[in-house]
Amino acid sequence: MNEVEKAQQEVIEEFSFFDNWMDRYQYLIDLGRRLPDLSASERSEVNKIRGCQSQVWMVAEYDGERLNFRAISDAAIVSGLIAILLRIYSGKKPADIVATPANFVSALQLEQHLSPTRSNGLAAMLQAIERYASDALPVK
Repeated sequence: MNEVEKAQQEVIEEFSFFDNWMDRYQYLIDLGRRLPDLSASERSEVNKIRGCQSQVWMVAEYDGERLNFRAISDAAIVSGLIAILLRIYSGKKPADIVATPANFVSALQLEQHLSPTRSNGLAAMLQAIERYASDALPVK
C-alpha cells in the first residue's frame, strides 16, 4: 500500500466515526476553516481551478521528489473538500498520485451527498492534482 492509499484509508476511517451526513458536513466545514490562506498573488487566474462553481485556487510545488499542494476556496464545504485532498495528496510522490485511483470519493459516498456542482468541482480539483503529478513525472 503506497502513501496515497494509506492517506485515503485514514480519511475513510475518520469519516466512519460520523453517524450521519449532517455531522460529516459540519466536519468538512470545520476542516476547511483550518486551511491556511493563500497570498493575494497566489489567488491569481493561473492558479484558479476551472470547473468549480465556487472559486478555488491551488498552488503546487514540486521539490524533486514530492508534490506539495496549498489551496483555498471561497465556499465552506469546498474548503473542507480541499482539506481532505491536501491530506491525501500533499507531500506525496507524483508516481503514487498518478497510480492511485481516488477510491475515497465512492467510499465516502461523496457523489451521492454533494450537489452536482460540488461534485464537478471535486472532479476538477482531482484532475488538477493528477495533471500536476503527471507533469512532475520524468519524461520517458
